[in-house]
Amino acid sequence: MIRVLYHDGRYDMVKRWTLEMLIEQNRIQGFRRANGWVRIGKDKLRAPMSSKSREDERRVPVDYPSTSKPH
Repeated sequence: MIRVLYHDGRYDMVKRWTLEMLIEQNRIQGFRRANGWVRIGKDKLRAPMSSKSREDERRVPVDYPSTSKPH
């Protein structure tokens, strides 16, 4: 989850895909990265993820235990 700052001074925690939508719609002033706050329109932003990348990001690998028993 990513901390965001709205134009009205409210803070919120959002998922990455929501952050991208908020940036595209100019609904936030900035967001927090590990190294500090990013100010929309003043600091450099990374390229947005493609919709295909967003789908891949939601997938979580799961290792299921083997159900077969050795004979």
